[in-house]
Amino acid sequence: MIPQFTIDDVIKRAIQEDINYVDVTTDYLLSDDAVTTANYVAKDSGVVAGVGIAVRVYELLDSTVECEILKQDGDAVQKGDIILTLKGKTKTLLKGERTSLNLIQHLSGIATMTNKCVGLVEGTNATITDTRKTLPGLRALQKYAVTVGGGRNHRYNLSDGAMLKDNHIDAYGSMTNAVNALRAKIGHMVKIEVETRNLDELREALSAGADVIMLDNMSLEEMREAVKITAGRAKLEASGNITDENIRAVAETGVDIISLGALTHSVKAFDISMKIAL
Repeated sequence: MIPQFTIDDVIKRAIQEDINYVDVTTDYLLSDDAVTTANYVAKDSGVVAGVGIAVRVYELLDSTVECEILKQDGDAVQKGDIILTLKGKTKTLLKGERTSLNLIQHLSGIATMTNKCVGLVEGTNATITDTRKTLPGLRALQKYAVTVGGGRNHRYNLSDGAMLKDNHIDAYGSMTNAVNALRAKIGHMVKIEVETRNLDELREALSAGADVIMLDNMSLEEMREAVKITAGRAKLEASGNITDENIRAVAETGVDIISLGALTHSVKAFDISMKIAL
């Protein structure tokens, strides 16, 4: 799980952005002693993530809010299922509603999409991973949601591993020289990944001793050939233009990893509503 201080930092920024200093509707309309019970209801089928984060929004606003969690992170839900029940001051529940829902809907959308992709490649050698194409300030939460959906995390940040992309290689002038230069400086725990655009570059990356090789926007035929050429000497990562329609075929080429920026940068929010119990 993510450190609590990281979660709290995200929530506090979001609350400050939304409430600023007064909620002109809630503060001027409702009394301070009004108490309400409300349910979080799934309006679609999928996998939930960020349940505790959603609850934490209300805890930071008012420590007296009570919560009963009915669905845990990673649970599959159907339309109409109650995810959690809240009881607390009406003002608190209304003030925190949008921030809380924004977070749980976004994270559940990531978990749901990841889980779908994991299911589509089931039975193959491929694992599903995210990328660094995350929303600023939300990377820790987004990458957590990927793991909830059954996927794995790629690099968390630029310190986690060396990755020579096309621009690095073009700027340095040579893939082999770049790998050698990195190998001479990085620590023994750091792996090197090289992005390749064709089979000739793949062969060079293998000769240079890359630990992981990205097959960028290669055709299925090229990927199958890359698997044969590599013969287990490096991990192969397929990336670029991978969709629901072709992900199974990509996995069946024999690659080890399929990375999808779409898991985090453009995922559809999972529909959840807060309904006041009348």
